[in-house]
Amino acid sequence: MAATMKNVDEIRNRVILGEFGVKNVHTSDFPGNYPGYDDAWDMHKFQKNFRIDVVHLDESSMEFDMVGIDAAIANAFRRILLAEVPTMAIEKVFIYNNTSIVQDEVLAHRLGLIPIKADPRLFEYRNTGEEAAEEEGSEIDTIQLQLKIKCSRNPRASKDSSDPRELYLNHMVYSKDIKWVPIGNQADVFADSIIGPVHDDILIAQLRPGQELDIIMHCVKGIAVSPDSTYGAWRRCGECFADCCTDRVTSFGGGSVMVWGDIFLSHHWR
Repeated sequence: MAATMKNVDEIRNRVILGEFGVKNVHTSDFPGNYPGYDDAWDMHKFQKNFRIDVVHLDESSMEFDMVGIDAAIANAFRRILLAEVPTMAIEKVFIYNNTSIVQDEVLAHRLGLIPIKADPRLFEYRNTGEEAAEEEGSEIDTIQLQLKIKCSRNPRASKDSSDPRELYLNHMVYSKDIKWVPIGNQADVFADSIIGPVHDDILIAQLRPGQELDIIMHCVKGIAVSPDSTYGAWRRCGECFADCCTDRVTSFGGGSVMVWGDIFLSHHWR
């Protein structure tokens, strides 16, 4: 059924977030789509109307608006950035000692989700296959990280204190405790680079006196979507849409709707 004239402007100019899905994301730039509108696609008109407004840009993130383009095309760019931009991620975790209450597999999963700050353009892809999987990484395709920490009692703590921050030393294990261990000539090649976790305040585990972690991690280059993908895509949590581009019309009677489309370019998505 053809849309009524009073709904044409809304369909052409608004993406509707409904209770059961997103509407009006299809293209309308072809003749005869809506009566009374000349929607023939024109290159000069597109070049005149299309623009990219950079809202925020720093060394770890970029926020921009794509104006004058269909939502489906903008979404395609978002998916390409998420899935096909190479990153360095922790692939292998060698646990030599783990006396914490966190199981080995849970600990390895947590470590694998920590975004790593390293330029993937300076590394090669590791060869796939059973033979390559058994080979040790080299300086051209692998980053080696180490997490070695042990919790102990603080001899200077007050006897009446019950605060773990005063009673124990190294009882909170953060991503800042992960150290880079250069392989081969990496110390010279990356002398001006800071390789390690993007964020220093990611909590990994909590320890008590006598408990310790001794772990080696190997990071390799990969993309989020590949035939044998084991890599994650880290996205900034919580952002769904920009309030400045939203018309609040009505609220739903119940339930919830989740939409994600944020782009985060900090070597990893989180």
